[in-house]
Amino acid sequence: MKKTANIFSLAMAAVLILGLLAGCSGSPGQGAGTKENGAEEANGTKGSSNDKVTITYWRHDNESEVKALKQLIASFQQENPNITVKMEIIPYSDYETKIRTALAGGGAPDIMGIDGPFIASYAHQEAIVPLDEYFAEDGDFDDISKPVQQSLTYNGKVWAAPLNDASVAMFYNKKLFEEQGIPLPSQNPDEAWTWEQVLDAAKKINNPAKGVYGWDPAWGLGPGEGSAFVKMTYLWQAGADILSEDGKTAQGHLNAPEAKRALEFFNGLYNDSKVAAKELPPDAFESGKMGIMMNGPWHLPYLESHFPNFKDWAVAPLWKDKEQVTPMGSWNMAITKQSKHPKEAWKFVNWVTGKEGAKVWYKETKNLPARLSVADAFPELQEYPLNIWVKQSSTYARPRPVSPAYPAISKAITEMFDAIVLGNRNVDDALTTAVDKIDKAIANVK
Repeated sequence: MKKTANIFSLAMAAVLILGLLAGCSGSPGQGAGTKENGAEEANGTKGSSNDKVTITYWRHDNESEVKALKQLIASFQQENPNITVKMEIIPYSDYETKIRTALAGGGAPDIMGIDGPFIASYAHQEAIVPLDEYFAEDGDFDDISKPVQQSLTYNGKVWAAPLNDASVAMFYNKKLFEEQGIPLPSQNPDEAWTWEQVLDAAKKINNPAKGVYGWDPAWGLGPGEGSAFVKMTYLWQAGADILSEDGKTAQGHLNAPEAKRALEFFNGLYNDSKVAAKELPPDAFESGKMGIMMNGPWHLPYLESHFPNFKDWAVAPLWKDKEQVTPMGSWNMAITKQSKHPKEAWKFVNWVTGKEGAKVWYKETKNLPARLSVADAFPELQEYPLNIWVKQSSTYARPRPVSPAYPAISKAITEMFDAIVLGNRNVDDALTTAVDKIDKAIANVK
């Protein structure tokens, strides 16, 4: 999960799932995979291991990730000369629309990329197939961190294989801290600052008249999956849940007193203490004009390449309230129900997301590993600052709600926060509205 347009689901997918695939549950024989030797499949059975087949893989654009995938495709095809992998890179802004259209029209790829929180939606609509048997055979599911396992699981089955995980930590400007005599936060992943500690530091740093901002608590405001990704974290940190344990209702959970506390605190950053600005200049932190923000390990190479002279940054664990909780979840690979070659598709998926492929993926992309063995394989991941994200993702991370109604849940959450901060909406009213929207969406899932 990156703070970039090519990672977050920019087009909210309420449309994505609720009625997403009317007609996509057709027979498995309609996929994009093709058999190149002219042999026909009888009764839906797969060809032998000597048959030459082509499998298709669709995913969104991302320069470093596409580079890594091309490398992995080349090594896979060298090892498996009977399987050709055709990867189609789709602009991020068009990705969900093209996937929806292909699924509905029977022209889906064999493998498709899915952002973590939307897995349940595709699984519920039977657009993808469960991978439990494949993982049991040679996928080593136990090597995947527990929070990531939870994000992949719906109705007791596993529906995708993770490319990586995502976590965010607290970035702060050491120079601005020292100028105000503020003690620096601990670098111990288990010793996060509280909301109040961060707020106190932000108040001392904040100086809008000089263009210096105290705190960006949530990647700005507005819609989008990135916005939901970080804002849900405040609810969890305060001790609230978004849904009941069975996922059937938000009533009594999202509108609990703990959620109200989270929203009141968040709103106060913008409208009371005003340490957070409703509009920020580009790269405020990187230009030395912001004291505190959150971001992921992917931001380190960005700093090195785009702001090589900025040396005042440091990293601490993400702040906490009643509980220490961090968001998690990123992109995955799933096999569509329309695939004619699920066995070969899994072989490629496992090549990319298995232990060795995941090592290549980390080396090329620097994305946080989802596999525990990969985190152990690189000493740098056990050292500051990367160890902060690694420890958070395995110990304090919580997946977004695993629900077929997730697109509506995500939209309701971002609208709720914005209504309070930007629209001066009463917190209780905003919570009631969000609960009603979410419960209606859950009831409408077919």
